[in-house]
Amino acid sequence: MSDLKLVGKSDARVKTTFKAGNIEIGKDFLMIAGPCSVENEEQIIQTALKVKEAGANMLRGGAYKPRTSPYDFQGLGRRGLEYLKKASEITGLPFVTEVIDTRDVYLVAEYADMLQIGARNMQNFSLLQEAGRAGKPVMLKNGLFSTINEWMNCAEYIMKEGNEKVLFCERGVRTVETATRNTLDLSILALLKQYSHLPVISDPSHGTGKIYLIEPMSLASVMAGADGLMIEVHISPENALSDGDQSLTPEQYRCVCEKVVKTKQFYDSLQFRGKI
Repeated sequence: MSDLKLVGKSDARVKTTFKAGNIEIGKDFLMIAGPCSVENEEQIIQTALKVKEAGANMLRGGAYKPRTSPYDFQGLGRRGLEYLKKASEITGLPFVTEVIDTRDVYLVAEYADMLQIGARNMQNFSLLQEAGRAGKPVMLKNGLFSTINEWMNCAEYIMKEGNEKVLFCERGVRTVETATRNTLDLSILALLKQYSHLPVISDPSHGTGKIYLIEPMSLASVMAGADGLMIEVHISPENALSDGDQSLTPEQYRCVCEKVVKTKQFYDSLQFRGKI
């Protein structure tokens, strides 16, 4: 991986941190929460209020939704961005949302505190370059079948445009296993720490697709060295227009947050004592 001039680890840059709104990613433990899709103004505002109360420090929600079926809900577009911005202003939570088209990069960047490049677009090199030029922090998810070298090279595309504010997000990969939606690769969290100075977080919602697996995989991610978690939360999962079956209620999310805080404190204490 010697060709990774910007993403690769060096003596001079052991760990990168950067601001997204009022959060210093890489230093503050990132707790991103919110629905898969922004469905209406009340839904996203109420969810934002609930997840902040539970312990989140960043909001998520999809305004543009790439879906497997072209007949599924595709998001509200600009109106969804406006609702996210309003929820952000009311709660003080910065927000991240996905951009799926080069034509929308600067529009999304006008509203969002961080741009998300999803798994399906990980190797959309034109989109990566455009997101890099926009200057906003970029969260880059891994592709369904990508290698770590391919993933890191995609981050290199973003950074080559002069944008060093890149965050990796492990969201699970496609394997022969059918019991879960994807296979969450916890080893890659620790592996990236060895190869790169960039922060990395875990998405146990997409990584498992199972509500009852989100808590244990969140705690395991913390112990694997994750710099944060992104978890889907909906005020009424049974009525969600997308990913309701893997979305926690605000109360369930609160319980996860409480255990994550304790686990992170324990992890930090082991790091301080030099036991890990």
